[in-house]
Amino acid sequence: MNGLQAFPTATASLTEFDVYRYPGVLVSGDYELPAPAPASRLPIPLEPADRRRLELHAALTTAGIAPLPGDLAAIEALCALDDTTHMALQRWISRTP
Repeated sequence: MNGLQAFPTATASLTEFDVYRYPGVLVSGDYELPAPAPASRLPIPLEPADRRRLELHAALTTAGIAPLPGDLAAIEALCALDDTTHMALQRWISRTP
């Protein structure tokens, strides 16, 4: 091989592109999922500790903090606290006033 090698012009169709390698490529026949319908959800309320656990995991994930497997006991203890303490904890994690 000497110098630059010329490649022939490709005539690949859009369906031949890997959408995971080239996320901007639209594939013919591909469609987005419809938005979930709130009326079709089950009316099962979450326990306050479960809701706080989900909110804490979301706040940690948003902040780029991945809890380690050993942190689950600490997360359980934090979720047992009241809503006011939990809101302060989320404020500290997100660093908002």
